[in-house]
Amino acid sequence: MSGTLAFYITRRFILAVIGMLAALAMLFALFDFVELLRRAATHPEATLGILTEITLLHLPWTALTLLPFAVLLGGIFCFWRLARSSELVVIRATGMSAWQFLAAPVIAAAALGAIATFGVSPISSACYNIAERLDDTYIRQTGGPVNFEGGELWLRQDDPGFEPGGSAIFHSQHLDVVHGILVGGNVSVFRLDRTDKLIERVEAKNAVLRDGNWDLIGARTIKPDEMPSSVTSLLLPTDVTLQRVQQSFASPDTLSVWALPGFIAQLERAGFSSVRHRLHLQTLLALPLLAGTMALVAAGFSMRPTRRGGVARMLSGGVISGFSLFAFSRFAEEFGQSGALPAMLAAWAPAGAGLLLAVTLLLHLEDG
Repeated sequence: MSGTLAFYITRRFILAVIGMLAALAMLFALFDFVELLRRAATHPEATLGILTEITLLHLPWTALTLLPFAVLLGGIFCFWRLARSSELVVIRATGMSAWQFLAAPVIAAAALGAIATFGVSPISSACYNIAERLDDTYIRQTGGPVNFEGGELWLRQDDPGFEPGGSAIFHSQHLDVVHGILVGGNVSVFRLDRTDKLIERVEAKNAVLRDGNWDLIGARTIKPDEMPSSVTSLLLPTDVTLQRVQQSFASPDTLSVWALPGFIAQLERAGFSSVRHRLHLQTLLALPLLAGTMALVAAGFSMRPTRRGGVARMLSGGVISGFSLFAFSRFAEEFGQSGALPAMLAAWAPAGAGLLLAVTLLLHLEDG
């Protein structure tokens, strides 16, 4: 195929995909903003400016999620326009097969997927992380969520036994799970009063989470204007559980494709499950193939000449197939998170199924 024709079809295709992606992202951003308004109704601190900022920070993540559907709908619109204007008829009349003039759009769709995975993913994860922090501060107001970054654990909890209305900030430089028990090393505890004024600092060599308490071993207490005092063991009451720590680790959506491998290695070294993060990593890596597959699905359902009739049925069939593929990917994701399917299979199976569907349609179209 000539470079001019390939450039023409690819340009039409990319413009349709970008336009569809912008329309879908704005629509979902509107729904997101309305949902934030509902959740923030009882939180006067969450102003319209904060809600707007959270919505805008969600946009890169939304665009990344909607890209396969933008490729599908944009491709259907592009190929339908080419078929309606008889441009596809002219192209086919030159003896060119569907596989030849679809090569450029499919490669362009896969390139968009690769850009989204390796270029947009770091931006979307950073923005989503900031949005989650704003959400925690102004809407959820959870009082300091548990974070696991760089192999360290930070958490804030109530400490009424030491000071009524007080709290404690717990930091451990190393985490591990031994026989289902969370163990931390090089522990620091900052005990605060109700006004967040530091009352006491505790340094310990190790900490063990059991029976609703942190057992601080080899502890040393330090108070303002007093000499440090050492104790053999100190119990710090807590409502933290191993399950809560596991579930409160950084969400996969807040980590880019570049950061996920290292984070997965940290989780596994600490003895925690990394299924969600491995599944998210494989989903990002499969995005280029899924985008290219969606372009083929769009072509298979929209290249039928309009004079043959049944165009509306074929277009609706393409949309239904796309959303069926989305539902299949959700089912595969649930099976992957439960451990019933390997993460790689759960992430790549929807793209593979869609590719088989698209190839079948195009073979039928070529033979028919």
